[in-house]
Amino acid sequence: MRRLCRLLLLAALIGAPAPAVAAADTEAPPRTGFEESNGARWTTMEEEHAFLAAVDRASRRVTVEQVGSTVQGRPLHLARLGSGHTVVLFICSQHGNEPAGREACLTTIRDFAFTNDAAVQRLLRTTTLLFVPTANPDGRAANTRGNADGVDVNRDHVALATPEGRVVARLFRDLRPDVVHDLHEFGPTPPFYDKDVLWLWPRNLNVTQRVHDEAETLSRDFVRTAVEAEGLTSGVYGIWVDPETGEPIRQVAGDEQERILRNTTGLKHALGLLVETNVDPNPGEDEPAAARRRVHSHLLALDGTLRMVTERRVQVELATTLSRLTAPLNRGPIYFLGADNMPPDPSRVEPNPPCGYRLTGEQFTQVQETLALHGVHSFRTRDGGRLVPLAQTARPMIPLLLDPRAEFEITQGVASPRCQ
Repeated sequence: MRRLCRLLLLAALIGAPAPAVAAADTEAPPRTGFEESNGARWTTMEEEHAFLAAVDRASRRVTVEQVGSTVQGRPLHLARLGSGHTVVLFICSQHGNEPAGREACLTTIRDFAFTNDAAVQRLLRTTTLLFVPTANPDGRAANTRGNADGVDVNRDHVALATPEGRVVARLFRDLRPDVVHDLHEFGPTPPFYDKDVLWLWPRNLNVTQRVHDEAETLSRDFVRTAVEAEGLTSGVYGIWVDPETGEPIRQVAGDEQERILRNTTGLKHALGLLVETNVDPNPGEDEPAAARRRVHSHLLALDGTLRMVTERRVQVELATTLSRLTAPLNRGPIYFLGADNMPPDPSRVEPNPPCGYRLTGEQFTQVQETLALHGVHSFRTRDGGRLVPLAQTARPMIPLLLDPRAEFEITQGVASPRCQ
């Protein structure tokens, strides 16, 4: 797997034909605008649509479907490869001005759709690979961080106020991914925050320990290893490090925020992974070379994720399955703040969780669709309201959606000690 990805990478970067790739009939596999320009420009939205349609048409191994539309009417696509039990979802370029992850996703879809490599074919028999190639099409078209309404999609995975956020929530609910790999880019702050690639797992304290630990293993032992084996530097996202001592001196990411995708992923019982590549040119790089390195970095990280899925499939599926199955039985505390490296104030911890949360009929009407997208179930009460019990698979999310102490609650429910 690693050897194939490196060969495909090299071929894409130097403009040579990709190895061990079979085209349908005599038609060559399509190329992106980024590849055609050798990194001088990013693939346009129109080119992306044509590219995905060509791959879908030419390869029986991939299906591309529209799963939503943006505020401005652009399609949100889902590309699917493989039919295995383990499900890996790649969310590419939630921030429209961070295009390198999108390019990596597009070429990976194409390469895996056409390759004859035995390792990839084995992977696709045991794994379902899902790609949202551009998770913020309006932002990509405008080269803006937010969507057409200026909303940061990566801060919308609780409220689900954007069509883009609702699409991702629906994929979580209906396809139940085991791993979610989220591709981003960052601007460095030398000399404290200046690696080629940064990575991070879910730090929210409501994520089950087994899921948290497997996600951290994915970051540290697989993505880091894949990146650094190619001579690139890497580190933990959000942590400034003293260049002399190597000690952390500042934490700048919203590590505990449940609304950020990597944390939402963990709360929904899947391994979350954030990967960020450095947008600034390295010494000796012109802009096209820097762009190629940014895409190359994402491809290496992607390779690390696939290697973990291959080598630790049993551990990954055990972690996600147990997290889902045991959630309704969980009687442990609820954390409204804090992270795995940042203890919460005791006032933001509920040691004795309620049985559930009561909503008025009016409240339920306002949030019914959002709760459904999060996979939250409720039942009608005698007074015409609703009771949302904690004893369900969505248990880690429910207090963060309904408790008045939550930072991003969608409505303020009333804690109920009894579910009668």
